Amino acid sequence: MKLLYQTHSPYARKVLVAALEIGLGKALEVIHHETSPMRRNQDVFALNPLGKVPVLITDDGMVLFDSNVICEYFDDLLESPKLIPPERRARYRTLRCQALAQGIADAGIAARWETERRPESLRWSRMRDGQLEKIAAACDFLEQEIHTITAPDVGAISLATALSWIDFRDVYPFRAGRPRLSSWYAEFGARASMLATALSGATRD
Repeated sequence: MKLLYQTHSPYARKVLVAALEIGLGKALEVIHHETSPMRRNQDVFALNPLGKVPVLITDDGMVLFDSNVICEYFDDLLESPKLIPPERRARYRTLRCQALAQGIADAGIAARWETERRPESLRWSRMRDGQLEKIAAACDFLEQEIHTITAPDVGAISLATALSWIDFRDVYPFRAGRPRLSSWYAEFGARASMLATALSGATRD
């Protein structure tokens, strides 16, 4: 399989960490592609009309995009270990965590537009603050719930990679005043899958 990847994307990192956690790392050829809303990457657009990574090309030639879809595909390849638990309650806890993590990453990216990526005269501080409030509320929620996120499933992976991007881009100090979340993140960040996929590189617009 081929994975179109970007070394500073939380969504691409999520997919690669997931593959490593369930033993599919050696089945992937990882190909780096730079993308941004203002830089058209023709190779990526040829496969994904949204022009975004990650994109997975399966062994039978099917093209999949969006990190959630790719992780579900990985989950279907193996009987175990599973990224999405089969038991109903655990499944929905995991999917809820994945949704929360994606919201954190989405809000972080939106906030970064209003702090450094948009031309200074066009930046909107109220939009930035509103996005940061979402991240703060999500992290407060996680401080109370983090004890329920234990196995390296798709929820935990999504959360760790989203927080890693917030940290990498210095978007929001999620550790401040949240000892449980900080401890969880430090422990998960020490996993081999996380150490092998450290974020790097600058956005190229």
